[in-house]
Amino acid sequence: MTHMRDQESAPPDAERRLSTKEAAELLGVKPETVYAYVSRGQLSSRRVPGGRSSTFDAGEVEALARRNRRESAGGSGSGSGSGGELSVRTCITLIESDRYYFRGVDAVDLATGHTYEEVAEWLWTGKLRPDSAFTAPAASVAVARRAVSALPGHAAPTDLLRVATIAAATADPLRFDLSEDAVLGTARSLIPTLVAALPPAGHDRRDEGPLAHRLWTRLSGREPDEPSLRALDATLALLADHDLAASTLAVRVAASARAHAYAAVSAGLGVIEGPLHGAASGHAHRLLLDVLDRGDAAPVIAEELRAGRSIPGLGHRLYPGEDPRARALFTLLERIPRAEPALLAARDIVETTARHTPLHANVDLALAVLTASCGMPSTAGETIFAVSRTAGWIAHALEEYGERPLRMRPSGLYTGPKPPQPLPE
Repeated sequence: MTHMRDQESAPPDAERRLSTKEAAELLGVKPETVYAYVSRGQLSSRRVPGGRSSTFDAGEVEALARRNRRESAGGSGSGSGSGGELSVRTCITLIESDRYYFRGVDAVDLATGHTYEEVAEWLWTGKLRPDSAFTAPAASVAVARRAVSALPGHAAPTDLLRVATIAAATADPLRFDLSEDAVLGTARSLIPTLVAALPPAGHDRRDEGPLAHRLWTRLSGREPDEPSLRALDATLALLADHDLAASTLAVRVAASARAHAYAAVSAGLGVIEGPLHGAASGHAHRLLLDVLDRGDAAPVIAEELRAGRSIPGLGHRLYPGEDPRARALFTLLERIPRAEPALLAARDIVETTARHTPLHANVDLALAVLTASCGMPSTAGETIFAVSRTAGWIAHALEEYGERPLRMRPSGLYTGPKPPQPLPE
């Protein structure tokens, strides 16, 4: 369609129609961009009977033009570019050429050379604070633990974390202070509170020391070794942010409406539970266990494909090549002797699937190797993901608080019955 040439004007119709040239002039874009709007569902087109040209509803074109003008008037913060996709000005994360960067610094280098707490501080402030440590206020921990203990035993990790977040908010009378210092204080206390509120996996519950060490006691009943703790800490740092993922967009919408930091994090937790987001590692974990149990990926992959399911842990739309987070985590896992069977199973999954689809392992498969080899449940990856990403959410909330309020307000493209309609009987 993008190479078709329309006639200079459209034939008369019962409703006012515009040619491609007229629509492009009204929108201030090239004719090719008009068809891009059509492909993304922002405009509808109608083929001229007996011809190759298309016409467009004038009302739809004018509404889209008004929306684009409103977004342009709001500055470069947010809007639809020529491609029609939402874009948000941010200084936090850049994803480019199978690599990603936190405030311009290679994120893998940061995550493998610094602790999660130090990487979080870098995301929030643009400054490295060596030996950064997070402390959970006793009052927040007490109320969060009481709230979490009231949940049924089958509650999911995100259920526990959402409830803990809301409970911690009620214990903070200054939560409505959106100044940078206040929000940073919330961030440094909320993340360790979330970990402290989780029930222990074994007899030990560690509430001091590096956050990764504390989180380990909530995820595994095994005694950790140093390479395993290092892998968990690096995983937290690697996952701390990833540009405008769905949950991060939800956080920015909440912050745009000036919701406090706890509420913004709660919005992110509400989205992350989806099977296409934070819960994806759980599917990869179960697939990995199935391959380990059967000793061969081929029959497991065949059953998944026969059932019409995609193979979890493979491919990422932002990385045509390797997911750099997976590559970094696999390197760390190779230093853990007990991870070798799970690593071999993951490699079998990738090689078996590559016979038909050239996909690389993503971070969900690497996270599954970590959780499966460290005696953690299938839900552990979701917990790690949510705790880690809270740092990124806070960074985006802080950034959004500095923008004009309510800028994250797109306009709907109404496609319902044209008014006025009679009242329903």
